[in-house]
Amino acid sequence: MGALTQSYVNGASALPLLGDTVGVHFDRAAVRWADAEALVARHQNVRWTYAELQRRVDACAAGLLALELEPGDRVGLWSPNNAEWVVTQFATAKAGLILVNINPAYRLTELEYALNKVGCKALVTAGSFKSSDYVGMLGQLAPELTACTPGELRAARLPTLRTVICLDDEPHAGMLRFADLAGLAGEAERQRLTALASVLQFDDPINIQFTSGTTGSPKGATLTHHNILNNGFFVGEGMRLTARDRLCIPVPLYHCFGMVLGVLACVTHGAAMIFPSDGFEPLAVLEALEAEHCTAVHGVPTMFIAMLDHPRFDQFDLSALRSGIMAGSPCPIEVMKRVHDDMHMAQVTIAYGMTETSPASFQSAVDAPLERRVGTVGQVHPHVEVKIVDAERRIVPAGAPGELLTRGYCVMRGYWDDAERTAEAIDAAGWMHTGDLATLDAAGYCNIVGRLKDMVIRGGENVYPREIEEYLYRHPHVRDVQVIGVPDSRYGEELCAWIALRDGAVVTPDDIKDFCRGNIAHYKIPRYIKFVDDFPMTVTGKIQKFAMREQMIAELGLQEETTA
Repeated sequence: MGALTQSYVNGASALPLLGDTVGVHFDRAAVRWADAEALVARHQNVRWTYAELQRRVDACAAGLLALELEPGDRVGLWSPNNAEWVVTQFATAKAGLILVNINPAYRLTELEYALNKVGCKALVTAGSFKSSDYVGMLGQLAPELTACTPGELRAARLPTLRTVICLDDEPHAGMLRFADLAGLAGEAERQRLTALASVLQFDDPINIQFTSGTTGSPKGATLTHHNILNNGFFVGEGMRLTARDRLCIPVPLYHCFGMVLGVLACVTHGAAMIFPSDGFEPLAVLEALEAEHCTAVHGVPTMFIAMLDHPRFDQFDLSALRSGIMAGSPCPIEVMKRVHDDMHMAQVTIAYGMTETSPASFQSAVDAPLERRVGTVGQVHPHVEVKIVDAERRIVPAGAPGELLTRGYCVMRGYWDDAERTAEAIDAAGWMHTGDLATLDAAGYCNIVGRLKDMVIRGGENVYPREIEEYLYRHPHVRDVQVIGVPDSRYGEELCAWIALRDGAVVTPDDIKDFCRGNIAHYKIPRYIKFVDDFPMTVTGKIQKFAMREQMIAELGLQEETTA
């Protein structure tokens, strides 16, 4: 590729897109790597080969058909990471059902909204997880469960839900046990499952994932077999995954990071999936990496920071590691360097994308120069187009910042039952508007500058928080940092830095400002410094800067500036 003059790239590739459904591709993988280890869930003492995983998937899929679920019906899955999650992922795909990923952190109102928004007919649920009593919450939403026959629920607040399937071993009133699902199927269901393989199409919707918007209700991004199977495959190609690899997956399965970049990347390459625990625990990950001889591990920056800073980090042999993906939020350069050096991940890659693009649209190459891998999100993915545009939707010159737009096989079908918000996100030419500010350099490497809504305009100067965060990471006592804009009567906005210090460090706000003076422009020096232990974030590790902003406005007694 010659030097770019305009900010447009397309991922030309000699490797074709896969034309399979997820179920057909899974069956081929199970035959090809039948005796290889497919899934290890250490917290459940589960260790299955591909043949055993296929047996369980087929039994589950036939059981779902026995519940009179029809292709296109929605099945919710509300659970932390476990082997049953993966079984359900492939079973729903083979039965033509649309899997609805429900955040394990959801509470009553959020669960009610998700189930009703997409009209879930069945729900697979864990019994409980940490402080979440799933069975208890369902009992509050649907007290009719206590008196109904399993599979015949008629709940006033959940009008479409008929069947609740619980992962617990002990029975619950009105619910089926997941362990009993396989026994429901007869020969008719097994034959129907076989027949469906040639009926289902790769453009059929297979998965709905709710995006955590900062305003309004969550939107249900609707993804197809083609979307997620190909994204998992090409992400695995980017990592150079093979059947010899063992990928540790501590990121949540309900999110694209776990189920696509993790599970589907493995299955399309015959690699083993290793689940260290039901939720992220740095010690459990470190133990799994050593005991299972993992060659790769996925995580968001906060997860890698927690592992690197764990007091027992130096006790673990991580020499088998070579690769993995850091994604989910901007990856601090200093953290990336420590992962490369201290965790032996010489081929670690960064991936960038969003749920609506299945998710990855950029990925750094394993053999790219280190400065490219730690300072950018890499180059465009195969078969994907990207352009950077200004406020008038015109392509900007290479190197100039603008909004990143994505087009190609990876773009979702749309938001479920929300034509208006779909039209706002995907324009008439098929471009997905990401809301991210980015630059493309002359070689096609992408750098994410920030979110359009996170950009701070201070006294007429555009300030990108990411740039200031990267500088503050250089401070020897700064463990983590997030920069936001807060209202200011004089400048319109002022900068505020939330800083998490390393254990035992004693630093004052003036120390931080002194560290900045003479090194970055005066208008980029944060006016407000707040020392914190952690940040408000989603379960997937995405920092909720809007929550930080709201808290600071309240703490400082600031007023939002309004413009006519």
